[in-house]
Amino acid sequence: MATLEEKNLTVSRQNGSLPRVPFLDIKERVLGKGYDLSISFVDEKQAKALNKKFRKKSYVPNTLSFSLCNIPGGRSGEIVMCLPAIRKEYKKFGMTLNKYIIYLSLHSMLHLKGMQHGSTMDASEAKYLSWY
Repeated sequence: MATLEEKNLTVSRQNGSLPRVPFLDIKERVLGKGYDLSISFVDEKQAKALNKKFRKKSYVPNTLSFSLCNIPGGRSGEIVMCLPAIRKEYKKFGMTLNKYIIYLSLHSMLHLKGMQHGSTMDASEAKYLSWY
């Protein structure tokens, strides 16, 4: 298992290495330094099972985000990413694999901040993505 643990951030993947993405910098810019975040990379079977259980959807998602709880001085959440699904679709968005993972990380973190899909979220994604 590949694991990266930094300030209030854990990134893990059961098989293979982790993508080279500045997850800590992204987390601190979007969610703040006091936010405890876990990012897990899972296979298609796990992603589909989580999507079915928590969202009642029967497809393989590229990413899911879960706000876990309030903690003293901040909040906590988890992002689950399906690397096989991400690998199948990144070219459709005209991005490299790493850039698309950055985009999905931003997207998921904005959901954890309470944003919903729409023009405000699109503008925030574009602003943050321009930094990477």
